[in-house]
Amino acid sequence: MKKNLFEKVWEAHSAGRLSSGSTQLVVGTHLIHEVTSPQAFGMLRELGLPVRCPERTFATVDHIVPTHSQTEPFSDPLADEMIRELRGNCADFGITFFDLPSGKQGIVHIVGPELGITQPGTTIACGDSHTSTHGAFGAIAFGIGTTQVRDVLATQSIAMEKLKVRRINVNGRLAPGVYAKDVILHIIRTLGVKGGIGYAYEYGGEVFNRFTMEERMTVCNMSIEGAARCGYVNPDETTFAYLKGRPYCPTGEDWEEAVAGWQSVASDPGCSYDDVVEIDAADIGPTVTWGINPGQAVFIDESIPDPETLFNGDRETAQEAIAHMKLRPGQPIAGTPIDVAFIGSCTNGRLSDLQEAAHYLKANGHRVSPGVKAIVVPGSQLVSALAEKEGLDKIYSEAGFEWRGAGCSMCLAMNPDKLVGDQLCASTSNRNFKGRQGSPTGRTMLMSPLMVAAAAVTGKISDAREVFGVSIAGSE
Repeated sequence: MKKNLFEKVWEAHSAGRLSSGSTQLVVGTHLIHEVTSPQAFGMLRELGLPVRCPERTFATVDHIVPTHSQTEPFSDPLADEMIRELRGNCADFGITFFDLPSGKQGIVHIVGPELGITQPGTTIACGDSHTSTHGAFGAIAFGIGTTQVRDVLATQSIAMEKLKVRRINVNGRLAPGVYAKDVILHIIRTLGVKGGIGYAYEYGGEVFNRFTMEERMTVCNMSIEGAARCGYVNPDETTFAYLKGRPYCPTGEDWEEAVAGWQSVASDPGCSYDDVVEIDAADIGPTVTWGINPGQAVFIDESIPDPETLFNGDRETAQEAIAHMKLRPGQPIAGTPIDVAFIGSCTNGRLSDLQEAAHYLKANGHRVSPGVKAIVVPGSQLVSALAEKEGLDKIYSEAGFEWRGAGCSMCLAMNPDKLVGDQLCASTSNRNFKGRQGSPTGRTMLMSPLMVAAAAVTGKISDAREVFGVSIAGSE
């Protein structure tokens, strides 16, 4: 019987059906960080339980780490307490911790892939919504809550309902200046922020076949923003080439055996799906969010919609969004003034993201517009080291950006990187919710790294293709 990847991985990790109808699913890899793990470890201690599989558990610190100066003790007492708590828990329970002095610290969803911990055909859980990122490798990866973090630490398993699978094909070629970030924003805009409830998204088609692993990670990262529990791409030669030689990947004969297994887990040709969506790459343009959820988005040459033209269920949210964002119906998105520009996060804080924007900044000799605060935050210490080796830090600094240390930074603002008042931020992060970037009245517009760079140098939302003279497809 032909099966898709989700079915294969689910069945391989099923430990049995519970009386509730749920499946007890074995978790192949458990990733933890400082925010959702302290309470879970506290519950383990109360119950007198060890960590069931410490060798399958990996930790890093990312959300609360300051990016301007990472000298300890941190100026924020709570942040300092949280990193010390994580250090102690990892030491007590025998868990590998990629701490600040290790040179391997960074955002958990960047650290896992770059070290080769993230591998095809497995299940991955983490107490973070954007765990879906790891699905780019052909894994079933999902976020969990603190109580579930406890359960996975204690049993290396979790009770879950089986998902339906929606195949999303994106065929054709992306136009110049259109990137993976635009693809996923378009998918969410098309299917809705609730469209993926009860689904796993399988991404495929010609565009995904050509995408690099980093581009696939960008799309899978934001699957949760469309309400899918996970999103994945079938593993292929691009996947294997990325993983080969990574520290936690097999070597020698074990590598060949692993690749054979990874190839077998890909969806079978002709397998069935619960739903199939077809998208033409030519229909996707550089995309910018205008509202307070990632589905409220338009192409750069479009205008803010009139709530009265929307479906009843969307009108109230649109009215709330327009009021919060201080926009007006019919107003072109291009030309909206910005205060802050942020390049980073688990969505777009990888080396290729930093390279692309730096390339055009250097080629055009642009500088950040007066009055705009612009920061670049590498997603990990390894990304930072590689970027600095290429001189990207100097390119950004000379253009007027601040080059920071690795961390989540302004994506969630659980650190000093926050918006002030009603500042408007052009951001490469994944959420534009009210208060997401640290100020209840702060405003966020999501877009690709090159679009953020264009906004930074013009001081307003701008078409990067016009600003930088983009003539080749950066994502192809």
